[in-house]
Formats: sequence, C-alpha cells, structure tokens
Amino acid sequence: MSIPKHDQIRAPALSLLAECGQLRLRDFEQPLAEHFGLSNAEIQEEYDSGNGKIFYDRISWALSYMNMAGLLNKPKRGVYAISDLGRKQLKTPETLNLFIAAQLAEQQGNKPSKSSETGPDTESLTPQEELYESAKKIRQARYQELIDTILSKTPRAFESLVVLLLQKMGYGGEITQSATVTSYTNDGGIDGVIKEDVLGFGRIHIQAKRYAQANSVGRQEIQSFVGALAVAQSNKGVFITTSSFSKGAAQYAASLNGNTTLILIDGQQLAEYLYEYGVGVQIEHTVQIKKLDSEFWDAMTNEAGAEQSPG
Repeated sequence: MSIPKHDQIRAPALSLLAECGQLRLRDFEQPLAEHFGLSNAEIQEEYDSGNGKIFYDRISWALSYMNMAGLLNKPKRGVYAISDLGRKQLKTPETLNLFIAAQLAEQQGNKPSKSSETGPDTESLTPQEELYESAKKIRQARYQELIDTILSKTPRAFESLVVLLLQKMGYGGEITQSATVTSYTNDGGIDGVIKEDVLGFGRIHIQAKRYAQANSVGRQEIQSFVGALAVAQSNKGVFITTSSFSKGAAQYAASLNGNTTLILIDGQQLAEYLYEYGVGVQIEHTVQIKKLDSEFWDAMTNEAGAEQSPG
C-alpha cells in the first residue's frame, strides 16, 4: 500500500486517541502503520529533500489540523488527547474532513472550498508537501529552459560549459588551470580535459554533443569516444549530451571492462547538475520555513495546569 495522505490519517488517529487516552506524536506511528498495512520501508521513507520521514510528517499534519479544528486537546507539551467535540465527530468519521475544512474556513473568515463541499480530497498534500511539489515543478521548468538555452549556443560554447560544470562539481580540485577545452580542429575526439593532480598523471577526458532532444547518441559514437580514450592513454571518460543515449549506447558503456570508466550524462541529468551546482542559474527567491525552538521554550517555566506550546 502507498503511504496515506494526511487527511486519510485523521480518522484512524482520532479513533486511536479515543482508545488510548493520551499519546505523544511518536506513539501514533507504529499503530497507524499497522492500520494501513505499511511496510518498514514505507514507514522509513523520507522526502527527496531529506526533511524527515513522509509518514511521520503526515501524522503530524493530521494531528495539527484536528487540533486547529478543536477535535483535540493538548494537556501538556507534545501530548494529544481527544476533546468532547472530537468524540462527537468520531461518530460520523465519513464527515470528518468536511467538518475540519468548514471549521478552518470559518476561523479564517472564508467559505469552504468547492472541493471540500463535494467531499474530502484523498490526494491532498500537507502545506509542506505542496511547497515541495511547487519547487519540483519550478525546477523541471528551469531544466527545460537550461537545455533550450544551451541549444541556442554554439557547440564550442557547450564544450566550455561542460568543462566548467565538472570543475564546479569538484573535479580538478584546487589545481591551477586544471581544465582545458581542446583545439577545435584535430581534437582526436576529445573536447576537454581535466587534470586530477598537479603533475597531470590522472586525467578525465570529455566528449560533449550538443544535439536536439529528439536525436539520441548512438552506440557508434560511444565506441569512437572509447577509441579516442585509448589513443589518449586514458581510462576515464565523460560523455555529455543535451539529448539522450540510445539503448545500445548505454549497454555498450555498461559492458566496458574495469580498465575503462565511462560516465554518460544525458540532457536531463545535465540540467539537474547545472541547477544543483549553480552554473548559469541564480537564486530568484528564498523562502524560510521556521519551527519552534524546543530548547528555548523548554527553558521557560510552565504555568501549572496550562496547555503547553506545540511540540
């Protein structure tokens, strides 16, 4: 089973509280995982961003929404309990998401959205996941913009670009003039070279093909590059293209013996590397997402009987 969305977790989490009384956030994970039949791999699966486990985060958001709607109480820091309103709403769990949407809309002075009036959206994302998805869509758009821009430049400019990228990725280290773009004529099938050490004993040879995205690099071109590596007495090569590699090309590269290491970088991976290492792109806007500083608040004296801050 796939990891349930946060709105799918609400009713089971509320039922669990009704049975157990008071629970901390971490206490929900295992029983809810069993309820949904999740594997250990699914329980441990993290966001691509590395910002925590997906299932655990969705439990947190499910509890947060129910707390905002008045279905839960927090008798002390980090501890959840079902409220009288929550027990009442639990009698009709099928209307739970509609109730929460209406409560939150009322608090914000808005009318419930059309989707909330017709039924809960089982594909809804947490606010944090919506942020990740938006960022992912923006990245994909930028990737295509990068490839389109590269295709508008000369092949020579592309060769210089890929050499610069590999340097940004750390190849060549702190060596002065570690990378060179070879002569435009009589390059012997090598477009660029990066020295891995001061004396140049270790070298990475580069082939760059600025192809339209519909034109893939074939096996013959990979074989020619491997031949060029042999002539250059090199066992390390990187073949970079703006398009893709044919199945035969990829199979040939994978079949090379251990004496030659050949890395293939297609257009999608190239764009991702350019974006990640900041080559040809700049930061447009920074969004800061902050959370409570637990150590700061824990150092303050609590008022007896008062509900604690979220934890």
